Amino acid sequence: MAVALSALVEEADRYLNAARIQDYCPNGLQVEGRPQVQRIVSGVTASQALLDAAAEVEADVVLVHHGYFWKSEDPCVVGMKRRRLKTLLVHDMSLLAYHLPLDVHAEVGNNVQLARQLDLIVEGPLEPENPRNVALVGSLAEPMAARDFARRVQNVLLREPLLIEGDTPIQRVAWCTGGAQGYIDQAIAAGVDLYLTGEASEQTFHSARENGVSFIAAGHHATERYGVQALGDYLARRFALEHLFIDCPNPI
Repeated sequence: MAVALSALVEEADRYLNAARIQDYCPNGLQVEGRPQVQRIVSGVTASQALLDAAAEVEADVVLVHHGYFWKSEDPCVVGMKRRRLKTLLVHDMSLLAYHLPLDVHAEVGNNVQLARQLDLIVEGPLEPENPRNVALVGSLAEPMAARDFARRVQNVLLREPLLIEGDTPIQRVAWCTGGAQGYIDQAIAAGVDLYLTGEASEQTFHSARENGVSFIAAGHHATERYGVQALGDYLARRFALEHLFIDCPNPI
């Protein structure tokens, strides 16, 4: 069964309420392909490897979290950007990308989906008054040692995390997928035992260590694999389409 590309995009935009969030890139349809859709390939980033894999399975739409046309990006279509766009255009594939709207969504969002993977109980946003703060705060059902929780993260994400171990067992947790190490100070102010994100900066170590809080950097890519899969599954169910998630491993 096929569906019009316009209907698919309209539903994704509506479901994620994409227009309400001011972002660093355009959300929604970034590159237009064939007008009818039967097969969606999803992935974290619209890299050349993902595009080649999508073309190999004859995808109609490539659905990603990290697309193109970032505010700080060179607009010239040369080099890597030219090769990527050429692949999409030659194979008549659409590129559908959602950044912050996918992070914050209450059902398929990256942070909610990661919580489900790690058995974290969601309480709500870390900063409820800030619409662009996508971090969440919650808890574990039972306290556990930081090293044991880090082992859980490794077993689920299949990637050894960076752990800075704090002074107390872990129960109250804040987290934000991707490159959100800058939220550690808000997490500390909220009284958490551990803050988890994808990446770390030099100053993250000092913030965690000097405040006695545990910190885990579990990988930008690794923590953001689940939202786009959930969105792809939702769209596939909604329109009776084929959906295939393709993971292109990234150690960062």
